[in-house]
Amino acid sequence: MDAVVPAAGKGTRLRPRTDDKPKGLVEVAERPLLSYVFDRLIESSVTDFYVVVGYKADQIIREFGDTYNGVPITYIHQREQQGLGHAILQAESHLRSSNEPFVVLNGDNIFGGTIQDPVTVGRQPDVDVVIGVETADQQTAQQTGVVVTDEDGQVTNVVEKPTDPPSTQITTGCYVLPTEIFPALRLVQPSDRGEIELADAVDLLISARMHVQAVPIEGPRVNVNTPEDITRAEKILQELG
Repeated sequence: MDAVVPAAGKGTRLRPRTDDKPKGLVEVAERPLLSYVFDRLIESSVTDFYVVVGYKADQIIREFGDTYNGVPITYIHQREQQGLGHAILQAESHLRSSNEPFVVLNGDNIFGGTIQDPVTVGRQPDVDVVIGVETADQQTAQQTGVVVTDEDGQVTNVVEKPTDPPSTQITTGCYVLPTEIFPALRLVQPSDRGEIELADAVDLLISARMHVQAVPIEGPRVNVNTPEDITRAEKILQELG
């Protein structure tokens, strides 16, 4: 299974660390943030990385080169950062022809556990989309994607940054997506934030009666956006040894 790793953002909340380097190269426990993302994908038997780069892309390319621990890397340039959905859409020409599902793992997450469960479920023939989820408090749910499910964990709705969250089950930046996501992404209109939202495209697949499954992520996770997040991530890594 291939993997798309969005890593094009500027990381403005991590300034001054990101004044002279991209967010993916900010060090966490003396290693680039992106290296932890790659490690989690390798644990899940991913065979190729498609890394979406933008801000100071040349530094990421020089750091990792053509392979990471034997896994080939293809770099895809996102000229304008217009949201997660837009980043995924940049990989269409590389992935569409295979007609195989692929993993998306955001390039700014530190996972204390593995992403094996979502990837395993995503390989099942009766599941079309997998969203890796975790439970959060109400305030956190207002700042990210919120997932609504039925009693079997099948997703009935995804809402991006709702003022009044319909649940406290949130996205984690880990997905398994079918190639049908590409035409869905081209259909959605930019949100009020001016972004192509992956949540809107997934909702279109739900409307098309595709099976979208929520799968809990094992272990703690830190979305690294601020210096405080780096401290939290380093604490998790230290506890894991």
